[in-house]
Amino acid sequence: MPPVWIERARALADGPRRLLGIAGPPGAGKSTLAAALGVALGPLAAVVPMDGFHLANAELERLGRRGRKGAPDTFDAAGYTALLARLRAAEGTVWAPEYRRDLGEPVAGAIAVPPDTPLVITEGNYLLLGGPWAGVRPLLDEIWYVEVDDALRRERLAARHRRYGRSAADAAAWVEQTDEPNARRVAAVRQGAHAVFSWGEP
Repeated sequence: MPPVWIERARALADGPRRLLGIAGPPGAGKSTLAAALGVALGPLAAVVPMDGFHLANAELERLGRRGRKGAPDTFDAAGYTALLARLRAAEGTVWAPEYRRDLGEPVAGAIAVPPDTPLVITEGNYLLLGGPWAGVRPLLDEIWYVEVDDALRRERLAARHRRYGRSAADAAAWVEQTDEPNARRVAAVRQGAHAVFSWGEP
């Protein structure tokens, strides 16, 4: 990762609590970037992914949305927005949920954010979306949009789905029928980001 991005994040951590959002389509490398920034900044930053607000699989089944898991309406957008507001207030330790891919479910209270952590990095597909997600953007001091070659992104997604138990055919079908419609939704609002991070840039 180019040092200029680390320094940009470090500048956000210089002062009272700020929130940095990392948005982008599925498979773009958002979590990789967020984790790298978290390591680079150490105690100055905490990483709180949006994915902790996946609805439970049982609820997705009840709502008839299990086959679209990952779409905007398969998350608790209001809960995520409320958590960001709490994080912004920095009043006491905030416990955030974490999505566990090995379980395929979110786990409550898995990420502790102490009140003296100056920067919270949050990443997810829908930080720039409107509708139920419209309350997210005003709570973030900066949003970076992550992009990568589309063919590579789709390869990564298919490999991820295979790693967690899908056959090659099922993984490819999920990418085309579920991930790619979501990617198009995300790409349509990329102009709302403050900066664009491209993997492979010098």
